[in-house]
Amino acid sequence: MSSAASPLDAAATLAAAADAVRDAQALYGRLLQGVSALCRPDTRLVGITTGGAWLAGQLHADLKMPGDAGVLSSALHRDDFAQRGLSARAPTKLDFDVNGAHIIVIDDVLYTGRTIRAVVNELFDFGRPADVKLAVLIERNGRQLPIEANFAATHVQLPASHTVALRRDDSGRLSVVIEERR
Repeated sequence: MSSAASPLDAAATLAAAADAVRDAQALYGRLLQGVSALCRPDTRLVGITTGGAWLAGQLHADLKMPGDAGVLSSALHRDDFAQRGLSARAPTKLDFDVNGAHIIVIDDVLYTGRTIRAVVNELFDFGRPADVKLAVLIERNGRQLPIEANFAATHVQLPASHTVALRRDDSGRLSVVIEERR
């Protein structure tokens, strides 16, 4: 007996995932509520380049937090660095003392957990935070490391052959797309 999903099961899985991420603004609203519940008065938000950084910047403004949201790049700590090389994405920017800070890392999609591992290593290059929490817009199946979000606006199941990504248009409006992996 084959364990492969039937085409009907795969289509239903994709349809359910597409429905769960259809309204990116509503997902953002859920993320805002979840992050607000995780925040302490002295919490610092740090977004992972690029989608997480977009979200962290907007959350930071909507929560009326002082200073600027930080940006974390996973480029220097990726375990696939030899295959991918150095990314042209924005470098890490943390305009606060990481030592003793209460930090919430923000990302758009939690998938394998490898990017989160890399950015936590990057964060510790800057100091030793008091604690680090993780909030994501979308958590999908396929974890390869024991990493879990403290808050996820939605959870989706997708075949490994598909990706889910956050997009932002020129006006700043967010959307989520599910595509077949190339």
